[in-house]
Amino acid sequence: MLGFKRTNNYEMDNKVVNNIRSLGLDMVKEAESGHSGIVLSAAPIIYTLYSKFLNINPEDERWLGRDRFIMSCGHGSALLYSTLFFSGYDISLDDLKQFRKMDSITPGHPEYLKTPGVEATTGPLGQGIGMAVGMAISEKYLSNVYKDYDMFNYNIYCMCSDGDLMEGISYEAASLAGTLKLDNLILLYDSNNVCLDSDLKVTFSEDVEKRFQSMGWETITCTDSVEDIEKSINAAKEASSPSIVIVKTTLGKYSSLEGTNKAHGAILDDEELHNIKTALGVRDNPFSPSEESVNYFREQVQKRKENYDLWQEKYNQLEDSIKNELNDLKELKYSLTLKNIGFDLPEGKQESTRVTSGKVLNGISEEHKLFLGGSADLSSSNKTYLKSGGDFGKDNYAGKNIFFGVREHAMGAIGNGIALSGIRPFLSTFLTFSDYLKPAIRLAALMDLPVIYVFTHDSVTVGEDGPTHQPIEQLVGLRSIPNLEVYRPADANEVVGSYKAIINKENGPSAIILSRNETDLLSETNVTEVEKGAYIVRKEKRKLDGVIITSGEELSLCLKASETLFDKNLDIRVVSIPCIEKFLSLPIKEQEKIIPRDTTVVAIERSSSYSWYQFTNKVITIDSFGISAPLDDINNSTKFTINDLVTRIKDML
Repeated sequence: MLGFKRTNNYEMDNKVVNNIRSLGLDMVKEAESGHSGIVLSAAPIIYTLYSKFLNINPEDERWLGRDRFIMSCGHGSALLYSTLFFSGYDISLDDLKQFRKMDSITPGHPEYLKTPGVEATTGPLGQGIGMAVGMAISEKYLSNVYKDYDMFNYNIYCMCSDGDLMEGISYEAASLAGTLKLDNLILLYDSNNVCLDSDLKVTFSEDVEKRFQSMGWETITCTDSVEDIEKSINAAKEASSPSIVIVKTTLGKYSSLEGTNKAHGAILDDEELHNIKTALGVRDNPFSPSEESVNYFREQVQKRKENYDLWQEKYNQLEDSIKNELNDLKELKYSLTLKNIGFDLPEGKQESTRVTSGKVLNGISEEHKLFLGGSADLSSSNKTYLKSGGDFGKDNYAGKNIFFGVREHAMGAIGNGIALSGIRPFLSTFLTFSDYLKPAIRLAALMDLPVIYVFTHDSVTVGEDGPTHQPIEQLVGLRSIPNLEVYRPADANEVVGSYKAIINKENGPSAIILSRNETDLLSETNVTEVEKGAYIVRKEKRKLDGVIITSGEELSLCLKASETLFDKNLDIRVVSIPCIEKFLSLPIKEQEKIIPRDTTVVAIERSSSYSWYQFTNKVITIDSFGISAPLDDINNSTKFTINDLVTRIKDML
């Protein structure tokens, strides 16, 4: 990319900064809701970045060669929207007047695909830093995969607050970024020594600069003047590691509350706004930014449009097949198939579903270059290592295996950043540790990102590791997240069926829940039926006395129990429900063909009962923590032997 020469017109820069502040304050006042403090303190940071550095084209906001900006401190949305308006994105003053109101494109915290120019949904503090690291990983990967074409050479900028850096996820992500030497990542820290409840010293007294230095980051500290910020970002761009620019600001600057925690979410009255605008030298008239300031800002952005034009020239010279790949990246078309997965079903009658999953993941990887991922230091246990993918690292940014280390929080957010870059990621850990990823999974569901979560060791049957590693409530927790599809396949056939359903869906996250133990390869299961979410695996032979619904490794037990019950003159239909969400999306008549309304239904799963009350109040589940013991002892203790199931089912019919 071409560089940018300094304008040295800092008087005009300051005028624009003050107009951005004024417009942000107008939004908060109009909504009677929002955060004035950051609007006043951080405006010089975001102005300097957008006016002097960001390679963007507001007329083509999805341009693949653009720099990315993530506002991790999402409570600063009024500041971001004001800046996006000044930059020339398709946001009007009327849109800004609708800040935080119903159906507006300017919601309370930034939302992906709702506001032009917003790169990610942020709000939960620290998540944006993790996503920025994911985007930086993606740029490194893409620049290596497409190195013959020189189409990827962008930077990722992320603004954060004191609150972001108090969240542990930020340090997990920063630690990995330093290890990977992601020199395309610049963190802009709005350091104002105040948090929501108090002065910062009450809760956050560490030396941020030294901490980041210890993680391998370049650290730069500056004042809040545009000139200092510009010099600091230029220095950060020259670093051979990720950089943090610590900008010393004053929360609520120019207000009567400046420098205090009360400025954070203050709604300023008319007199206060008049005094601030007088001090700033801007019009005391709501939503009337200086036309000179708007034009000047947009001229600065347009000066870098030559970078866009050069990129387009290179794009136009590409062969059609590469153009098509890049178009899919731009439009976030995550096109995968399971056409040639290249693995054999087990020769014996048993295979752990995590093992089958590993074979499928390797098959997908061999077919698709924009498919990568990793595990939180558990790839050998999760069976997620891609044998022909190579390892991603500072010496090989083309590797497909990302070693996240024991950093589940960051792994979830990083996965979202990868997906936002057009690459299809998978992430993996034990099911009981899925709780560490929950905020990031929720954001993936909000953003409709097709992240694949591979969770293994799915029940108390992991045995001796004990209750800390035996999931109970995790399945119902995942199933309760809107727009997340949760698959719990019973055997190798259903694993393949689950992955077919997952990768055929271009949007929305999915979790696949897998066993550590070997499971029977069942003749009754069906690859293609998994797509429906539920299907009949044992049909009644004489008359229907009841229905068993189940998932995962319990299916084999239920089939065996149903045969014993048949010998006792009870004819039971057995239904596998690998994905409750897919089943509930079927028309009601289709659902009733599988689970008739007028029949006794028994739900069986080694997990919380709460997943199943929507179908029946007759449940055979586990609603207490597990125990550390061998598998047979656990089955006896939890009454999940064949004989116990037969007795319990009979009592419920």
